[in-house]
Amino acid sequence: MKKLVLIYLFLLCSTILFGQTKNSESLKVELKNAKNDIEKAEILNELADSYKASNPDLLLDYATKALQLSQKIGYKIEEGYAYLNLGNSNIILGNYSEALKNLTSAQTIFENETQIDFEKNLKIKKGLAKAYGSIGIVFSEQSNYSKALQFHLKAVKIYELIKDDKKCAQVYNNIGVEYKSQNNDFKALEYFFKAQNIQKKLNDPTIGITLTNIANCYLKQKNNEKAIEYYSKAKNRIDKNPDSRALSEWYNNMGLYYQAIKNPTKAIENWNLAIQTSKTINDKFSVANTYLFLGQLYSDQKNMPLAFTNTNQALNLAKETGSLEQIVFTEKLLSSIYKAQNNPSLALQHFELYSRAKDSLNNEENIRKGVEVAMNFEFDKREVIQKEEIEKKNLLLKEQLKQNKLQLLFAGLFTLMLGGIGFLVYNRIQLKKTLTLQKELAEYEQKALHLQMNPHFVFNCLGSISSFIVQNGAHSAVRYLAKFSKLMRLTLEYSKQSLIPIDKEIQGLQNYLELEQLRFNHKFDFSITKDEAIEDDLALPPLLLQPFVENAIIHGIIPGKEHGTIGIDFKLDTQNLICTITDNGIGFEKSKEIKSDTVVVHKSMALDITKKRLEMIAASTSKKAEVEISELYPESKGLKGTKVVLYLPIQFIEKEKK
Repeated sequence: MKKLVLIYLFLLCSTILFGQTKNSESLKVELKNAKNDIEKAEILNELADSYKASNPDLLLDYATKALQLSQKIGYKIEEGYAYLNLGNSNIILGNYSEALKNLTSAQTIFENETQIDFEKNLKIKKGLAKAYGSIGIVFSEQSNYSKALQFHLKAVKIYELIKDDKKCAQVYNNIGVEYKSQNNDFKALEYFFKAQNIQKKLNDPTIGITLTNIANCYLKQKNNEKAIEYYSKAKNRIDKNPDSRALSEWYNNMGLYYQAIKNPTKAIENWNLAIQTSKTINDKFSVANTYLFLGQLYSDQKNMPLAFTNTNQALNLAKETGSLEQIVFTEKLLSSIYKAQNNPSLALQHFELYSRAKDSLNNEENIRKGVEVAMNFEFDKREVIQKEEIEKKNLLLKEQLKQNKLQLLFAGLFTLMLGGIGFLVYNRIQLKKTLTLQKELAEYEQKALHLQMNPHFVFNCLGSISSFIVQNGAHSAVRYLAKFSKLMRLTLEYSKQSLIPIDKEIQGLQNYLELEQLRFNHKFDFSITKDEAIEDDLALPPLLLQPFVENAIIHGIIPGKEHGTIGIDFKLDTQNLICTITDNGIGFEKSKEIKSDTVVVHKSMALDITKKRLEMIAASTSKKAEVEISELYPESKGLKGTKVVLYLPIQFIEKEKK
């Protein structure tokens, strides 16, 4: 039942995607007669777009050709549209990870081109709006409705700017669906009505879908009078603009309406019409869902023969389409039907089939969520990088304009006085120093963020999850994934703040160490202690200790043969917060010897960046901020280990808020 709603959501989104402009055959003729590669690239993208409603494989094929040609000739706008078409084809084919990569590439190209190509700005803006909308569809299909809403709102803002009312209506409809998915029916109705007003003015044939959505909202609010009013309006529009898929969904919704008002005869009548309509377009998935509605209704009426017939038909179709969710529903319903017929052996048999199908569905869901976590993390990371790149470009453009102005001013003042020349030179040197310092600071912040959660660690974690699942360790894998998701969320949340409470830092370290324990099969134990004199609002820079803890594990404990121990201690003296990290690994000097034979760029960067951060902290607070690294037992030949001591200025979170 739940899947029916999701499919209907995707169908609604398809009204944005599936709009043909030219006939594919006429475009093929144009392609043969194209005068140059620029025209060919444009026609290939149009040709790809023409297959969105009918053939996703041909859409993928022509989009790939358009991408290759546009990259070859350096035609950025058509390269963006090629990525957009590739993303849409992968949405239709269900390859959401690949779709998100393609659409993000399109987004990046269009955002960059918007700033430099003013002549074709309208086409670029339309491409950017389509990219935002399609990204919203991907997140919606993953049930990430808040993220989907964010991108649909970005898309509609552009359509409103360029006064494209038809597209505004379609995206308003999608925004309404996202709000409805979050159970915010009042907001959903607000956007459905916005879409309806525009579609009515434009005589848009898709208005029937919008009216059905409005009716569904009223039905959920138990406003049956309003619901039947809008269902009737929707039917009139669908009859004027025949659409078998929209009609079958209308019949299904009418069945649910009549079921809600306790009129089972009418509900059955509409569901039978839904089955007939869905069969005309060979939509086996929708037919199976409708049979499920009928099976459940007959079961509730204690009409077990008809309940069995309809549910069994739903099960056969679900097996044909490979829909695990439908199989789960049908097997459970069949088990209850046999139980009601006093047939315990068949009831048990189908309950066992239901349990197996449910386990398979849960396993698929867990794997899908794991992939989505990694995919969304990569997407968010690319967004951050892209935003920083755009900011850098804007800064460079502004700086270039400033330099041009300064050069003109310098030329004028040179003829007047030597003192003016000296002033300009001094001004330029100071400006260059400021920009260099800002750039260096931004680079170190970015590198630090990447070091705290680098792709190598992400892939190791996902590999561990995959290994757990293969070895029948699904419970451990889910636990590992939950900790991993929490760590990523904490890292992204606090990495941009200059100070965080000490308890939050301890929480992040605890989560990280538990992950590493799982990853290395409990190769080590750890403890984190805090002096009772330390107050809760004591603050420190976020993620400052993690590189040293990671070094203790990777370069201290793991190379050793013995079971490891890591200790982290926080205490106060009169002027400093003292953070001590100890391990009983191979020792600092031995680790340096091993690393001297191996190029480990990432780790050496971590220490350098941390020291740079400490220098910046010392400069900004005028207090001691430094690190000391030494052997834990410097004069012992038998005992080994490393000790890292960080001296940080005492700061409180209230000062940061001010």
